[in-house]
Amino acid sequence: MLDRPRRAALAGIHSGRIPRTMYAAAMDRFGEPAVLIGHALPVPTIDPGEVLIALDTSGVGPWDIDVRRGRFAGRKPHFPMVPGVDGAGIVVAVGSRVRRLKVGDEVYSYSWQNPKGGFYAEYVAVPANNGAPIPKRLDLQHAGAIATTGLTALQGIDDALTLRAGETIIIHGASGGVGTLAVQFAKLRGARVFATASGIEGVELVREMGADAVVDGKRVVDIDNRARAFAPKGVDTVLALAGGDALGQCLDALRPNGKVAHPNGIEPAPRKRRGITLTRYDAVAGVREFEHLNDAVQAAKLKVPIAERYSLADAHKAHLRLEAGKVLGKIVLTVHGA
Repeated sequence: MLDRPRRAALAGIHSGRIPRTMYAAAMDRFGEPAVLIGHALPVPTIDPGEVLIALDTSGVGPWDIDVRRGRFAGRKPHFPMVPGVDGAGIVVAVGSRVRRLKVGDEVYSYSWQNPKGGFYAEYVAVPANNGAPIPKRLDLQHAGAIATTGLTALQGIDDALTLRAGETIIIHGASGGVGTLAVQFAKLRGARVFATASGIEGVELVREMGADAVVDGKRVVDIDNRARAFAPKGVDTVLALAGGDALGQCLDALRPNGKVAHPNGIEPAPRKRRGITLTRYDAVAGVREFEHLNDAVQAAKLKVPIAERYSLADAHKAHLRLEAGKVLGKIVLTVHGA
C-alpha cells in the first residue's frame, strides 16, 4: 500500500484549500528532453462533468516522447504545454454533474490530449468518465503506472484478439509496460504464451509474469522456428508491441487465418498479409472499460513492474531514460509526497 508519509501528504492536500498555482513539468516549445522544465501554472478549473485530481503518480510512456517532439501538435499549439496522459491520485473537487466519484476517492485516470493539461503536474482536471477508483489490489503508485498500459494490454487481448482458453499467442515486446501486463491478462484468459523480451533481464521478468516460453528478441535469430516448436500448427494470435524484423518472424509463425493486433504507434507497423486478420487499435477510456480493467487486475492478481521512479522535477531525466531503451516495466513520476 501507499507509504505513510505520502499518504499523509495527500491527505493534507485534499483536506485543505486547493491552491491557485501548482508545479508542473511543462515545455515552452517542442524538442529534446531538456525542454521539460519546471513551471508554476494555474491549477485547472473543472467543468460540471469533470474532477480535479491531486496526483500522487504520473506515468511516462513512449507516446509522451512523441508529444514532446510535436508529433500530435495542431496548427497552433498552446504553450506552456503539460504532457502526460495517465496517473493516479486523490479527487479534491468534483463537478456539479459528477455522481460516480467524490472528494477523497483514490482514482486512476487516462485522458489522451487532455484539453486542460496533462499529468506531469501536481493537479489534473479530467472528464469524470476518464477516471475510476483504483483497483483494490494496487496502491496509488502502481495504479498510476497502468491506466494507459493496462487498458492497452487488456483491450488488445480481449477486444482486438478475443483471445480464448487453449489458444496460443505471441506477445512481441513483452518486457515493456504494456507487454508485462498483456502476458498476465493472456494467462488469465487461459492462453499459452510465447513471448519476446529485451535482454537477459527482460527474459527473466517476462517469465516471472507467467509466460510459457520466452526468447530474447534482440539476440535470437530464429524466433519463427522457436515459435513453431512451441505451436507446431502455428500460433493463433500475435500481439505486436514492437516492430522490426523480429516482428516479421513472429508473423511467419502464424497459422492460416490467424489474428494480429497492435496499438497505433508501433513502428514499423506490421503490414497486412493474405489470410491474416490485422487489427490496429487505440486504448479507450470509459466507465465500462475501467470496470473491466479493475476486474481483470483483481482476477489476475496483477503484478505491475516499475522500471524506475523520478521526481516531477526530473521529468526530463525520465524521458532520457526512456529514449535509452530496454525499459523493463513502466517508468513513473512521483508527484505529491515525493
